[in-house]
Amino acid sequence: MASDSQSGNEQVILATGGYDHTVKLWQAHTGVCQRTTQHTDSQVNSLDITPDKQLIAAAGFQHIRMYDLTSNNPNPVINYEGVSKNITGVGFQEDGKWMYTGGEDCSARIWDLRSRNLQCQRIFQVSAPVNCVCLHPNQAELIVGDQSGVIHLWDLKTDHNEQLIPEAEASIQDIAIDPEGHFMAAVNNKGHCYIWSLSGGIGEEPTKLNPKHKIEAHKRYALKCTFSPDSTLFVTTSADQTARIWKTIGFSLVQELKHDEQRWVWDAAFSADSQYVLTASSDGVARLWNVVTGKVEKEYKGHQKAITALAFRDFIVRD
Repeated sequence: MASDSQSGNEQVILATGGYDHTVKLWQAHTGVCQRTTQHTDSQVNSLDITPDKQLIAAAGFQHIRMYDLTSNNPNPVINYEGVSKNITGVGFQEDGKWMYTGGEDCSARIWDLRSRNLQCQRIFQVSAPVNCVCLHPNQAELIVGDQSGVIHLWDLKTDHNEQLIPEAEASIQDIAIDPEGHFMAAVNNKGHCYIWSLSGGIGEEPTKLNPKHKIEAHKRYALKCTFSPDSTLFVTTSADQTARIWKTIGFSLVQELKHDEQRWVWDAAFSADSQYVLTASSDGVARLWNVVTGKVEKEYKGHQKAITALAFRDFIVRD
């Protein structure tokens, strides 16, 4: 993890949000809160940072608020509305052309960020509340997980969709695809993690999912899963007050991230070098963990209530 004294695309951004109706921006290497933005009318369910690192999107109840990361303006600069319930997930297409969201109104949505009209352009309706949305690295397929246990593969080019039910009646809490597009993971409310290997997904060919592994990842509700930038590890988080790090080869447990005061672990992100994991917890603290030692390296304290979302952008030094 590099220091924050960089400019432009080398800037390190750590943001957290939660039930205290605030979004906080932190200096990642010192643990100092640099800015607190009020997210007044709801809790923060999900955060993501635009690819150009200019804006941060905070998804809450019935809206997505976009805040400017480059100024001290405390007010949202863009508001996306028109969803009747909680928005549970938000993310961006790699060039920042559009944003995708999932919501408890049983829909996934595509929002054109270049349009002056702030209405969503495309809606994918399913029959149960949506808990999570994940964009395939090919930028052409959106994977949608719902509370009835269905994973939907929505092909954005053809509008075709397929369904998958890894475990009947088990709510899909989160879905992740590794950066290289080799694996997909899904976690459910039984604490189980399912892994598929992926093939296809190039040109006109849709992605094919081949069931690979099932892990009894946690004893309780799993909340989040995400892969490391180098695709060698993935982390699962849970209501059992832990995050666990697994290998993508062999799917063995590498590390359990536990802390006496940690409550539900709602969200997690890897650093760009895959050496550290950040977690967000119900005890109102975000933590930076060393993957190898399993020890807490830094704590980010300042939220008054549960932290339910974090977003982290750390730069990868290219050759």
